[in-house]
Amino acid sequence: MGKAASLHALQVFKCLSDETRLMLVLLIAREQSLCVCEITYALEESQPKVSRHLAQLRQCGLLIDQREGQWVHYRLAPQLPDWVRDIIRAGAEGSAKRLSTLSQRLAKMGERPVRRAALSCH
Repeated sequence: MGKAASLHALQVFKCLSDETRLMLVLLIAREQSLCVCEITYALEESQPKVSRHLAQLRQCGLLIDQREGQWVHYRLAPQLPDWVRDIIRAGAEGSAKRLSTLSQRLAKMGERPVRRAALSCH
């Protein structure tokens, strides 16, 4: 059984109890896949802070990372149980205005090839 399949409610809620981690998960769920520089740009947070929170979310089984050359993209773990996906959906509904603002910031970056040319994503 994979780590995502063995998530416990307390572990999930602890991981999502921090506002930055919650917004990371909600934004990644909405956008399907993001790299660190996209996230730091959208959240207006430092790269070390974002990377630390991403590592915590990976450790608790909510996110996975995927390398594509020098780029590391984060996405929701594919084996998340339905109850965890329901929590993420509910969180997105409750944070719809904030998520819309973050997505608008991302849109200002352009599409990924433009973003990659403009930013040093890793």
